[in-house]
Amino acid sequence: MSEVYAERRTRLRDRCVAAGSPAALVSRPANVRYLAGGSPVGAVLLIGPDEDVLLCPAAPGPDPAEGRVDEVLYRQPPTGGVDPAVVAVGLARTAGADALAVEEHHLTVARHRAMGSAAPGLRLADLSSAVEQLRIVKDEEEIGSLRIAAEIADQALGELLESILVGRTERHLALELERRLVDHGADGPAFPTSVATGPNSGVSGHKPTDRRVEEGDFLSVCLGASYHGYRCEIGRTFVIGTTPADWQIELYELVFAAQRAGRQALAPGAAYRDVDRAARQVLAAAGHGDATARLTGHGVGLEIDEDPQLAPAAMGKLDACVPVTVEPGVHLPGRGGVRIDDTLVVRQEADGGPELLTITTKELLAL
Repeated sequence: MSEVYAERRTRLRDRCVAAGSPAALVSRPANVRYLAGGSPVGAVLLIGPDEDVLLCPAAPGPDPAEGRVDEVLYRQPPTGGVDPAVVAVGLARTAGADALAVEEHHLTVARHRAMGSAAPGLRLADLSSAVEQLRIVKDEEEIGSLRIAAEIADQALGELLESILVGRTERHLALELERRLVDHGADGPAFPTSVATGPNSGVSGHKPTDRRVEEGDFLSVCLGASYHGYRCEIGRTFVIGTTPADWQIELYELVFAAQRAGRQALAPGAAYRDVDRAARQVLAAAGHGDATARLTGHGVGLEIDEDPQLAPAAMGKLDACVPVTVEPGVHLPGRGGVRIDDTLVVRQEADGGPELLTITTKELLAL
């Protein structure tokens, strides 16, 4: 993997040089990990003219959540609470750099000022989202980690569905799902698990409450596993009881049709907004345009919500090997709703089209 990280840093260095900055300072943890293999707490990565240096307050530890720093020159800043970013600025200036690209979107104003004061002759330029853009297209090693994360999430969800649900609270079910993720080998949950019942069901990002599962409820679940830092997402909706009501069947079939349309629209060269439109127009045609989420999906990887954004105003087109979610939903206030969420990898048609990573059934199950 050392060659992979070195190649990523070379690509970033080439971008910076072309933009007039011979060096770059990466401070956003996910970006540090992408370029260095690990992101110890407080670490920054200097991509220098001659060498790359990882600076952090303490030596990298064995915590798998931080990753494993791979063949990057590690250097611990001086004691006394000196900011590693300030130390990195001085190193860049000593190496002869006249400009340093920094992640302004991740820096506080105070930190940016301290960095500027450390080397007055060094021009600080904006690196912007250059690393995030490099992260959009995944290599097969990254996709492999996402595939395992999806398998873990599927396992945890499948086991929950075999248990007794009536009478248990949303909060209890969410905690159980997160425990099962770890039991099956996840670093931890990819994001706070959402379990929603009855009138809460179908709400995007619902925070679990003490409401108990009742007969006749919709039960919507959204969870994800993190494996080697890579995060997937799955969401399903079920009915509690033996026979779903007619309105539940109708609403579920509608959201399922929208989700299928979004998945089928995933292809290299497809515009982000067109994927969103494919799913959204199915819901709008049935009169639920105002009850849908702000976006149809988003990228996943070292963070659970990455570019691209599959939204009405999103600009750009999909590439092959880009993992995204497709997660349309409808929530009817006071009644509940449906969300169906999968993680997929965009593939060429010759390679079989979109690769579905989360495979738990999307049939409307009565539990």
